[in-house]
Amino acid sequence: MVHLDLPYVEIARPFRVKRSKVVREGELERVVRQAVASRQSATSVLILLDADRDCPADLGPVLLGRASAATDLPVRVVLPAIEIEAWVLADVESVRGVRGIASDAVTPEDPESVRDAKKALSSRMEGARGYVATSDLPALMTQLDLDGAAQRSSSFQKLCRDVISLCG
Repeated sequence: MVHLDLPYVEIARPFRVKRSKVVREGELERVVRQAVASRQSATSVLILLDADRDCPADLGPVLLGRASAATDLPVRVVLPAIEIEAWVLADVESVRGVRGIASDAVTPEDPESVRDAKKALSSRMEGARGYVATSDLPALMTQLDLDGAAQRSSSFQKLCRDVISLCG
């Protein structure tokens, strides 16, 4: 079970960078330095990046090493298998009725293997409304059942462990 029984944690506004750009040599390091400098009260760095076609077990440690070299703050890197939307698919039942998710939406058997999770979320929405990541994902994530998602998503479990380790 996931228990994020943490003290109050202030999360800074995300520092968004295109994935294709941030994986380039030198760019991640520049972004980490810039993000830390612009958030002077920061006590840690969490990098969240879709794995896309890369193996998280291969890319994660590389990015962690590069990011850690750019700051003295504790750093964690979490790569959702393929796309972050797979986390919502991992317990889509818990977000039924939120942002147009249909009342009969069900979790796919292996949500982390879904190649186009954004399209899969759109197909679970009522009417002609399609999934819009920038507005729908934050709303869906705030309603997502953490335990349900963690049961079906090892990358979500890793996020929970990493958040606990950064805050603990």
